[in-house]
Amino acid sequence: MKKDELQVDQQSLVDAWQKTLPRTLNAADSAEVKADEADSNSLRVHIRTAGHQEYTFDFKVEYVDSREVRVELVDVERSGKSIDERTGLLQELIQDYTRHLHECAQALHQLTHA
Repeated sequence: MKKDELQVDQQSLVDAWQKTLPRTLNAADSAEVKADEADSNSLRVHIRTAGHQEYTFDFKVEYVDSREVRVELVDVERSGKSIDERTGLLQELIQDYTRHLHECAQALHQLTHA
């Protein structure tokens, strides 16, 4: 086993993310964190934006090692329908949420890099 390999079980990671992520997001946004059943080093994060736009963002957060996460956008929906995420506003929101996900991972560094 490599020294910097993730040592935390997936359910503990999900619980910690579910508790910590709301503190890094905008107050009115909400998030749901689930285990990625296909990859024990990954989580699935579903973020719902506040407001009348009804955007939802799905991300995959993969622990490359105990310190580093790779964040990948999986899908963006508006009112339940997939939409083109390449528009300026959505790119800005995606960058914003990606930063929030990295902030959450950083906040959990003590747990993941024991």
